[in-house]
Amino acid sequence: MSFASPSLKGRALRLLGQREHSRAELERKLAQYEELPGTLAEALDELTAKGFISEERVLQSVLHQRASRMGAARLRQELQHKGIGAEAIAGALEQLQATELERARAVWQRRFGAPPADAKERARQGRFLLARGFAGAVVGRVLRDAAAGHAGGDATSAELPDA
Repeated sequence: MSFASPSLKGRALRLLGQREHSRAELERKLAQYEELPGTLAEALDELTAKGFISEERVLQSVLHQRASRMGAARLRQELQHKGIGAEAIAGALEQLQATELERARAVWQRRFGAPPADAKERARQGRFLLARGFAGAVVGRVLRDAAAGHAGGDATSAELPDA
């Protein structure tokens, strides 16, 4: 074995040293380097047994990095792409549903900060939030609140009935 071509386990450890990867991601990235069938699965099984590969850590990492900027739909898509199980995704996103409106407001405030002046601007702001995975109802609520003057950062949903 030479230093010019690291083993599959070495390549996997290098990738894991950069960030958390799911088993499916590692399989996808390392498949081209597998010389004998089954050696990749064997190397990944060994790394999983030693605790280097963890679906839970990947899930927590993605949520920590992205949840403040992305909606549930976008997070679900990203986690599915990474090969995380459907039950784990559903459980994690269920916890985020309670903060979806607040997160959408924060993203809108950082990006725009002012209510849309006309229908064209409202559509642009709506598309921006929808592209980040926020639900249509949440986007509509954020934009309605902004137009009514409730998106200034100190408003709460308890104040909405007075509007």
